[in-house]
Amino acid sequence: MTHSVLLAEDDRPIRTALERALTLEGYRVTAVADGIQALAAAHRERPDVILLDVMMPGIDGLQVCQVLRAEQDRTPILMLTARVETADRIAGLDAGADDYVVKPFEVEEVFARLRALLRRTAPPTGDGTGTGEAGEGHDPRVADSGLVEAADLRIDGPSRRAWRGTHELELTRTEFELLELLARNAGIVLDHSTIYDRIWGYDFGPGSKNLAVYVGYLRRKVDVPGSRPLIHTVRGVGYVLRED
Repeated sequence: MTHSVLLAEDDRPIRTALERALTLEGYRVTAVADGIQALAAAHRERPDVILLDVMMPGIDGLQVCQVLRAEQDRTPILMLTARVETADRIAGLDAGADDYVVKPFEVEEVFARLRALLRRTAPPTGDGTGTGEAGEGHDPRVADSGLVEAADLRIDGPSRRAWRGTHELELTRTEFELLELLARNAGIVLDHSTIYDRIWGYDFGPGSKNLAVYVGYLRRKVDVPGSRPLIHTVRGVGYVLRED
């Protein structure tokens, strides 16, 4: 199946090189140079995935992302950013992006992240219970309906909704899948490689901060002040969801 990509990048050499590389990889590419054109193309063509530069004239990538999410457009968005600070990356996730790549980047990394986003939006095959599998005899309770319960978390895989207590969590696609994976394996320490493989389908190596950024942002939404922390770091290994 040929997937369509909307590429929005104001730097002409980068845009041209990415358009050529994506086309050779088998994607149908629509390439635009600014945020206004990106919104028009997203409304007109309904691409399978959007590759969106953060820094663009007029309407920037963050604003494009915010507009699309406000319109309930759930097309997966991969942000391209030259900003390396964690706070800047978090701004992209907060705007509703699903993943990001930091410039300068290898085109193979862009391909890997696009493949991961497209796999996660493909129609489900099998029982539809989502990412990750809980081991036999482990909490959480996983109902046949796809409902996962761990501590005071409740996660509905088919509807992609999650609650802590009575409060519904507003999660991006990646945040939801990361939380669901941790909850399905509550009490089990998942190492970095396992999480990368399950969520992104690609291990970005020990130097990547991608996972740490997502875990930190997920904590801000799940482990709110006054509640008992659920997401814990096991230094040098990975992460675990448990109620201490």
